[in-house]
Amino acid sequence: MSATTEHDSTPTKVVMVSIVAALGGFLFGFDSAVINGAVDAIAEQFSLSGVVLGFTVSCALLGAMVGAWFAGPFADKQGRVRAMLVAALLFTVSAAGSGFAFGPVDLIIWRSIGGLGVGMASVLAPAYIAEVAPAHSRGRLASLQQMAIVLGIFVALLSDAFIATASGSATAEGWLGIEAWRWMFLTGIVPAVIYGVLAWQIPESPRYLVARGQLARAAKVLHEVVGLTSRDEVDEKIASIKSTISVERKQGLASLVGGKGWLLPIVWVGILLSVFQQFVGINVIFYYSTSLWLSVGFTEADSFTITVITSVTNILVTIVAIALVDKVGRKPLLLWGSAGMTIALGVMAVAFSQSTGTGEDVSLPQPWGVIALVAANLFVVAFGATWGPVVWVLLGEMFSNKIRAVALSVAAAAQWLANFLVTTTFPSLSEVSLVLAYGLYALFALLSFFFVFRFVRETKGRELESMQ
Repeated sequence: MSATTEHDSTPTKVVMVSIVAALGGFLFGFDSAVINGAVDAIAEQFSLSGVVLGFTVSCALLGAMVGAWFAGPFADKQGRVRAMLVAALLFTVSAAGSGFAFGPVDLIIWRSIGGLGVGMASVLAPAYIAEVAPAHSRGRLASLQQMAIVLGIFVALLSDAFIATASGSATAEGWLGIEAWRWMFLTGIVPAVIYGVLAWQIPESPRYLVARGQLARAAKVLHEVVGLTSRDEVDEKIASIKSTISVERKQGLASLVGGKGWLLPIVWVGILLSVFQQFVGINVIFYYSTSLWLSVGFTEADSFTITVITSVTNILVTIVAIALVDKVGRKPLLLWGSAGMTIALGVMAVAFSQSTGTGEDVSLPQPWGVIALVAANLFVVAFGATWGPVVWVLLGEMFSNKIRAVALSVAAAAQWLANFLVTTTFPSLSEVSLVLAYGLYALFALLSFFFVFRFVRETKGRELESMQ
């Protein structure tokens, strides 16, 4: 195997270890989406009220917030690779426990455990990739996290559909006499184990090794994986890393606080990037799209087809983002994305204002039904090609070495909290008015444009050691 890929100077080993780290994103997407096919069956099996069912779905998001919060400090103490192994274990336990749940209480516990793993993976993948990737290709490699997430969502939807079809329904008995909905969770064991086995094989981050004084191991990783060929290059890189890492001072939340007792400005930028990424309502499209299209007059079969098409669209535009992020830059992509999302969400709000009827008889007269459908998919295109992957890229690289893991944890925790708030408030907002819901998301998309324009700095091509 050659030291570099055919088309650029990115070492092949860096690409491979980045793919392994990004598998945490696959589990992130899979775990988030797999419950969609099981929701109705769970409600019937355990006779759940709407409130309890809603919390059963959203509890994983709260678990993810906690997992993200503690992932950075844990990774700084135990290493990025060990933290990945813990995340893989949490995924595995959650999948098995959810598949054999006795009732709603233990199902919520198992789902929350899986959320812890999701939150950890959401921090570990961008942090690790940013710390091993060359500056010129760091954006493309870090975007693998988002690609893995959308693939995980897609595979979860496909596996749910396959299991339900093979068994007759989600509530029917499947293989070995186990209900189909339980198999939907149990399938998550396979990618979780694969992630754990592969994570065991990859080297530790050179920046973590330098911070721990393990300079010989760091030099070996920089030479064999990162691709620095000469001893002088390796020594220069280690010296550069050492100059930006305080070995004596442990990272902690206190390191994020400035002289006046406030969070550092760069930490606020990371938090607000995370919040805006969720407050534009992207997960409403993925969590509620089927019921959304049903509510405005599309048939159940058409609603499912639309959801699958949207998922495939998200995968394709993520490929576009990977191709552009290191050429165009992070900030321009975010600005274009904000503009596109504002227009698409505004059109959706106008389209839904034309709905007629009430309750089950509500519908969108033509051409507004088609306009809403096109606008929704243009929104996914605008998000998937920009804010979806680029925010993860920035969170992995925008912080200095002294605070990266902890700051990334705080920003990711804020993202999961924002995700939870949007997910739980959409049903109430939609009952009032879909115009209100999508008008609000359009407003946040517009605000995100001005926020990026004023406060976000370009990081394309910069070494991590130059981030201050």
